Amino acid sequence: MNSSSLAEQFKLPESLKPGKIALIVGGAGLLLSAVGFFVDAKQFYHSYLAAFVFWTTIALGGLFFTMLHHLTGATWSVVLRRFSEAIMVILPVLAILFLPIIPGMHDLYHWTHEEAVAADHILQQKEPYLNIPFFLIRAVFYFGVWFLLARTLKKYSTQQDNAPEPSLTDKMRRFSAPGMLLFAVTLTYAAFDWLMSLNPHWYSTIFGVYIFSGSLLSVLAFILLAALYLRGKDVLQSVITLEHYHDLGKLLFGFTVFWAYIAFSQYMLIWYGNIPEETEFFLQRWEGSWKYVSMVIVFFHFALPFLILVTRAAKRNLALMKVMGFWFLIIHYVDIHWIVMPTLHTEGFSLSWIDFTTLIGIGGLFVWYFWKQFAQQATVPINDPKLQSSIQFTNA
Repeated sequence: MNSSSLAEQFKLPESLKPGKIALIVGGAGLLLSAVGFFVDAKQFYHSYLAAFVFWTTIALGGLFFTMLHHLTGATWSVVLRRFSEAIMVILPVLAILFLPIIPGMHDLYHWTHEEAVAADHILQQKEPYLNIPFFLIRAVFYFGVWFLLARTLKKYSTQQDNAPEPSLTDKMRRFSAPGMLLFAVTLTYAAFDWLMSLNPHWYSTIFGVYIFSGSLLSVLAFILLAALYLRGKDVLQSVITLEHYHDLGKLLFGFTVFWAYIAFSQYMLIWYGNIPEETEFFLQRWEGSWKYVSMVIVFFHFALPFLILVTRAAKRNLALMKVMGFWFLIIHYVDIHWIVMPTLHTEGFSLSWIDFTTLIGIGGLFVWYFWKQFAQQATVPINDPKLQSSIQFTNA
């Protein structure tokens, strides 16, 4: 069977277009968020930042998953590659959605206030890095790197669909090696800029790894839910099998432990050092009702998922895995909210309706563009030399 026939065989059915609904929901969410801006601009900017970072970390997780797949030469994940590719190419859209943050920098970041910097010796020392022009230059650089990585890998993948050239597999692998290094640096510094600098006195050298771990968990959950959605519509049932869901479950379990290790390491070292400018981040989140959110993250981001996913049977229970997919996405947003919002609501935990409208506004556009990209090509990389082995993959 030639490439065009295979592409048609694995094309998403015309009747299956969830992206249209997502676009309508996203547009409505953004319109309501615009109303929220006029009601409470400061709340809007904080809510928008939390929602933007949440969805951007999922897109970055898709980029990482794709590069990791190529670097390791994995077989099992070939049938899932189109999901991560469709996720990573959303990054240019998110670059546009970054723009509303720029006029809100004065409301978000204390270090943008000249009078605050003039009165604060620590901020003066950090001013060569924490200043608006350099902040924006770095943001352009981050998105430029991510766009280059995602676009190049997507281009090679499309070429492979059109012609079965074994050299393309090697090209993607070789490109992913330096790409992974660039990814690590840019994600780390983006986490420093967009999140850690909300508390400009505080610093943590592993904060970027902390954000990365949540990013990977969330993209695994998103891929899991997207695949299960298609399974429910009788799409790819014989291609993405129970064995692949089992492996997704193993990764979710493993990176739950990794997230906890990084989170505990960050907390333990700061607690042990007991240096005032280091402890203020956790002290603020251990006062008032923020204490309860901190405990929710400990139990629902680690303890309960660990206990639930520890068994083989749980990872092969698709109904339970669907629940866990939603679980990880929800708790990842709670984690981002917990990082962003205490700088606004210093007195305690508070939810605003703008939190929800910004989340579904950006999320609707995210899901719409994901399905748009996913439907453009065959749902699996039809000329990948390991495709048949991936379909027949079984866990030991």
